[in-house]
Amino acid sequence: MVLIQDSPVDTRRVSAAVAAAGVSSFALLYAPQPVLPQLASAFRLAPGSASLAIGVATGSLAVAVLPLAGLAGLVGRRRVILWSVVVSAVVGLLLPLAPSFPVLLAMRAVQGVAIAGFAGVAAAYLADRLGTARLAGAVGAMIAGNSVGGMLGRLGAGFAAERLGWQGALLVVAGVCVVCALFTVLTLPPAAAVEPHAGTAPVRGWRLGMVAPFAVGALAMGAFVALYNAAGFRLAAPPLSLTPAAASLVFLSYAMGTASSAAAGRMAGRVGRSTALVTALIVTAAGSVLTIPTALPLIAVGFAVLTAGFFAAHAIANAWVTAEAPAHARGGAAGGYTLCYYLGSGAGGTAGSVVYGHAGWTWLIVLTSAWLLLAALAVLVSRNGATRVGG
Repeated sequence: MVLIQDSPVDTRRVSAAVAAAGVSSFALLYAPQPVLPQLASAFRLAPGSASLAIGVATGSLAVAVLPLAGLAGLVGRRRVILWSVVVSAVVGLLLPLAPSFPVLLAMRAVQGVAIAGFAGVAAAYLADRLGTARLAGAVGAMIAGNSVGGMLGRLGAGFAAERLGWQGALLVVAGVCVVCALFTVLTLPPAAAVEPHAGTAPVRGWRLGMVAPFAVGALAMGAFVALYNAAGFRLAAPPLSLTPAAASLVFLSYAMGTASSAAAGRMAGRVGRSTALVTALIVTAAGSVLTIPTALPLIAVGFAVLTAGFFAAHAIANAWVTAEAPAHARGGAAGGYTLCYYLGSGAGGTAGSVVYGHAGWTWLIVLTSAWLLLAALAVLVSRNGATRVGG
């Protein structure tokens, strides 16, 4: 492989293009979440059935990640990223036209597969383009874009739905995402030329040193999704008794994730990725403990802290995987991390919701804190074989 050496200006261009793709992808992925009650009313569904609008998309994303990572090694990672953002945005524009809920679910499945092209390939593209020295910072910028997209998709759809209905809300989000997608198409430069490996399995080239970041992706994401899945129920229940609109403001905590993920690369470069990752996981657990009391200001601070810690951990773990993998296996390794990440989201989010429903918020915090500490233990065990992200 011949690495393309970018100037600082080019590096900023690459980071901005990938961040815009992240905004588009994750705004589209999570936009239906705040309008699930409207979907349930429109299609006469129970809440559990309506939630499939999220579950089908994230499930198809997880299934498609490794095949698309393998495809990207053959046809080029930039090409897969561009098709990903364009197809997912176009499907977003068509979602409001769905005549029935099964059709909407089919469209969401297609959209999830499209988003997998970006989610599973982007970190490997950055490694090819920038090399490992500047990788952590660029991955941090990408994940900052992901967190902005997740927040804006939820908030934008939630506030627009009151006046425009669920169709108008999804259309507004898709319109913004089309602009982001066009920016990516126009500004994303080619990656370094990598020798295609036809017939190479996506898992080939994975190393033992990747176990720790894979564990972080699964366990930390499971804890994070479980907490946010249950947050709306807890905030609406006595003694807090917030309205749905007020409860949805919890997603403003994602702004802390934007800042922390962008700074995570610098932190890892200074203290080493293992130390930085364990610190981020402990911060996430500490923030979740702050939410146990029923004082609303303390709950708000707790969600801000745990969100900042989670996105920092996610950024460091993601960069770790792509830095550890051989050049020809980066796409498969990044896809493997994304697979663990979204499997953790589905399994952990579901398990956490069950625990909350049966035992309450405090026991949910006990469960998720145990997952976070287990992830930190995995990092400490692999510490001897770890290297600095930037070194």
